Amino acid sequence: MMSRYKLVIAAIVLALAQIGFLGWMIAGRAAILRDGKEVLLKVEPVDPRDLLRGDYVRLGYDISRIEVEKIANLAQGELATAGPVVVRLKKDADGYWRATSAWLGAAAATPAGADEVDMVGHVTDGWSLPPGSTIGVDYGIERFYVPEGEGLAIEEEMRKRNSGAEPELRSFGIKVAVARDGSGQIKALMDGETMLFEEPLY
Repeated sequence: MMSRYKLVIAAIVLALAQIGFLGWMIAGRAAILRDGKEVLLKVEPVDPRDLLRGDYVRLGYDISRIEVEKIANLAQGELATAGPVVVRLKKDADGYWRATSAWLGAAAATPAGADEVDMVGHVTDGWSLPPGSTIGVDYGIERFYVPEGEGLAIEEEMRKRNSGAEPELRSFGIKVAVARDGSGQIKALMDGETMLFEEPLY
């Protein structure tokens, strides 16, 4: 009888710990969305639809490819290994934020200015990088879920805009909140100045 009682107590403690961990994760995400520095990134679709979770648009960004010349602590011809990378962003004249410099590792060599923000990504592979080449960076914001049935239509419209078929229309963008530690959370999917979908805090 006592062992059954202990099992029940252990199960309750485990459940409470899991709920607490999930609550901590949700609260952390909400804090970034609420308090993070907001940047607008120009996007292009990569691949739509997740059959298990509904429609999504898989996104690539201008900052998903970083030119080797912008990596301050990488010598010419040196191997860029998989791991963290800090990418410094600055707002351009068109309103989108773009990469101005980067550092392999978890910290930038100099503090970001008031009009800049450092975003932490992850280099997924290692390459020997000759001049003119780029590295691929994943920021953990490459999927945006939309109401079921709308992912393909959005992706097709993105492709039209990126091909120049509709030059009079502004590109799609993603508003991202960037925390002080460089982690980012998607806030909203934008069609020019129009907000199509916004992520709730909770």
